[in-house]
Amino acid sequence: MAGEAEGAPKKGRRPKGRARATEDDRSRIIRTALELAVIEGWGRVSLSSIAAAAGLSLADAYRIFPSKGAILDGFIRGIDEQVLAAGEADFEESVRDRLFEVLMRRFDALNPHKAAVAAIMRDGIDPSVWLGGVPAFLRSMAWMLEAAGLSSSGLEGLIRIKGISMIWANAARVWLRDDTADMTKTMAALDKGLRQAETLMAMFYRRGGPGSGAADAEEGPSRR
Repeated sequence: MAGEAEGAPKKGRRPKGRARATEDDRSRIIRTALELAVIEGWGRVSLSSIAAAAGLSLADAYRIFPSKGAILDGFIRGIDEQVLAAGEADFEESVRDRLFEVLMRRFDALNPHKAAVAAIMRDGIDPSVWLGGVPAFLRSMAWMLEAAGLSSSGLEGLIRIKGISMIWANAARVWLRDDTADMTKTMAALDKGLRQAETLMAMFYRRGGPGSGAADAEEGPSRR
């Protein structure tokens, strides 16, 4: 085309052979994948369509995220970083309150992406969800425990990860339908789940379970 330098790359495309990805490239791929998930459904979104919409060649996209599962992992890792950047919970509060605060921070970080999360959860049978999303989610729950001052290591840590994963997943189903401005329904569901877990753990420890004792049950959690 007249007026364009010979050999110049097409608009919106990277030159072939680009060897190093930037954080902007990573963010654009994740953002594009989430946008397409809302429009097409996560299970129908292809890697080639993500690369094209993000303005990258398949080779460049592959260097950054070699699979849809890796894109999900990258998205979840970004949410983790947002939550953890806010710092650890107040250790003068009860364990339940600390967990509540950390997990609500996670919902705060996910709020702008609610439609995309809903689309991904609807396509839960997609292999990328099981190969990338589930392991990343369990890793995230381990870090949420650590942010609340609870160890995620060992057998007791594994039990905690499984327990908090179930609590968060149940609250997430409410969050997806929560139309309140301050997430009142989500907070109620999360509080209920944590209280139930607290009661079960208290019974477990009274029967001689491992650890130093159950979480203390003081006043209910509130957003600060």
